[in-house]
Amino acid sequence: MAALTITDTELQLKLTRREKVAALHGDVQVPISAVRDLSVAEDALSAVRGLRAPGLNLPGRTKIGTWRGRGRRQFAVARRGEPAVHVFLSGAQFDELIVSTPRAAAIVEAHAQRG
Repeated sequence: MAALTITDTELQLKLTRREKVAALHGDVQVPISAVRDLSVAEDALSAVRGLRAPGLNLPGRTKIGTWRGRGRRQFAVARRGEPAVHVFLSGAQFDELIVSTPRAAAIVEAHAQRG
């Protein structure tokens, strides 16, 4: 399962070996200054929009990889039945990250308390 870590200087998304293969992409690191907002997406799969390019889509189960649409790029590791952290970025490789984790609410709250 992907691990999302937020420090004072960086947001890191570490993928498992299988997720890297499915996404055709490695780990993602973003400077904390590029993070505009974080929120909880209760339905991770529906938060992923656009066309898959490249990545894995198992309809109704899993979306892993890059999704593109109307001038925006999302990177997703989304699974059915799990909430996700929805990260909005500016000036980074992706415009949004969507990462399924049962700890989504706690991650968003901890980031909000950092201010």
